Amino acid sequence: MRDFSSVQGGFFGARVFRAALAIVILAVGFAAASVPASAAGPAEQFISDNAQKGITILGNKQLSKDQRRAQFQDFLLGLADIKAISVYTLGQYRRTASPADIDAFSAAFKDYALAVYQSYFDKFSGQTLQVTGSYPAAPDETVVKSIMNDPKKTNDANPLEVNFRVSSANGRMAVIDFSVGGVWLRETEKSDFTSYLSQNSGSVPKLTAMLKTKAQQMK
Repeated sequence: MRDFSSVQGGFFGARVFRAALAIVILAVGFAAASVPASAAGPAEQFISDNAQKGITILGNKQLSKDQRRAQFQDFLLGLADIKAISVYTLGQYRRTASPADIDAFSAAFKDYALAVYQSYFDKFSGQTLQVTGSYPAAPDETVVKSIMNDPKKTNDANPLEVNFRVSSANGRMAVIDFSVGGVWLRETEKSDFTSYLSQNSGSVPKLTAMLKTKAQQMK
């Protein structure tokens, strides 16, 4: 078993988690070049449209830096279904955890995600997201494929691949997973979290406490 507390850059799959959150910030907060609207499916258009919303928030010079940060944070929370992502990462342990424990874990997971986001807010600019297509992944779920273009790397033959898993359940679209270079956030976190839980008697409250500690350290 891995010693999660010794993982460089945080704990569990923190490096992948941070990379994924950074990609979300890049994807929805900076310039985006998408396929034409007439050719885009609903999920593709959802990703492209939200990129424009992020640009509008970050480009609003009438707002202070703190106001832009707060609005962009609210925007991210509206884009991604953090509750669904967090519950998924508990794996089989969500079946035995109480509703109160799951709610507490989801709240801690959100705070940790936002702490990661805060650390990346001012560090990226200039990259562009190019939506390249999509495919059905499950009932009411679509994977939107894209590549990240870095202006510092001209004629890049191997741009970073970034995919978004978009749910359209209950008539509402939301991002429920991200992949960076083929590594999916939910699966990585699920593997790490369930391994931790297996070593700690399946205690979701203990995992929640660990998340809270790490989020506080990042702040």
